[in-house]
Amino acid sequence: MEQPNRALRFAACVKIAAIAPTGFYETGSKTRRLAAQAVEGGKVKLNGERTKPGKELKPGDRLLIHIGAYAWDITVTGLSDKRGPAAVAKTLYTEDEASHARRQQQVAERKATADPGLAIKGRPTKRDRRQIHRFTEG
Repeated sequence: MEQPNRALRFAACVKIAAIAPTGFYETGSKTRRLAAQAVEGGKVKLNGERTKPGKELKPGDRLLIHIGAYAWDITVTGLSDKRGPAAVAKTLYTEDEASHARRQQQVAERKATADPGLAIKGRPTKRDRRQIHRFTEG
């Protein structure tokens, strides 16, 4: 499960495909190839339009990034020529306040509603099957 409430690790590198490996895809997609696939798949928009992975960024560009049900609206404030730690990367962008508030609300709503699938722990036992049969057959 994604954990969008973590701090984003974002490094605005020279090309847009270099963004995702350092942060937006923290949970499993840390390669440039997967980042390029996300850009090609329309998950990342540059200044409101679809873009190509090789597109160069510049300060002032706006990125709209979709990961699952969550979206980040980010403005690039600086560029880095290499990947670095999250603390340095966080200084290279600013997130829109409305985007941050919307995502926090989504996280709160998701925590408030219980997922019915969490109670299921594999195959039903013999006792569970008997209860299922009693319920369905009368």
